[in-house]
This record gives sequence, structure tokens and C-alpha cells, in this order.
Amino acid sequence: MSVDQQTVRRIARLARIAVTEDDVPHLQGELNAILSFVERLEEVNVEGVEPMTSVAPMAMKKRQDGVTDGGYAEAIIRNAPATEDQFFLVPKVVE
Repeated sequence: MSVDQQTVRRIARLARIAVTEDDVPHLQGELNAILSFVERLEEVNVEGVEPMTSVAPMAMKKRQDGVTDGGYAEAIIRNAPATEDQFFLVPKVVE
């Protein structure tokens, strides 16, 4: 797969990158080099290789998942002009 100059201009427009006409051939070469590298990666045999999340094996840090009020209810409602039983009181807006 290769990129022509019209495609480079379209990519630049979609990415909202200002590209001068002098830069188009240089960018075309760079994009074609990137695409040829990706094509080379497709040739690598990865059958039987497990997907990795990190280059070093590690266990995910996990915490107990529990529902709490956060322990900040008193501090939060302290700023409210009117409260009742740890809830904000607001004026009625719908009859």
C-alpha cells in the first residue's frame, strides 16, 4: 500500500494540520515508510503468543469493590444553604 500526494493533502486536512506544497513529497515518503513497516509486521508469526498488557509480567492491583457514601456527606452539605437529612433542599420548580 502506498500513499499519493492527494492522500497526503487529505490526511493533513482531516487532521487539521497546515501542510505546504513543499512538505507534501517529504510527508508522502514518511507515510509510505510507516506503511511498509506495518506491512512487514504483518509477516511476523504470532500464533500461540498470548496478548500482553506490559512487557514485564505483573498482577493487576485490585481493591475491594464496595458501595459507600464516600465519607464526605457532612463536609459537602455544610456548603448548602438548606439541607434535610443529608440532602440538599431546593425550591420547587414544577407544579
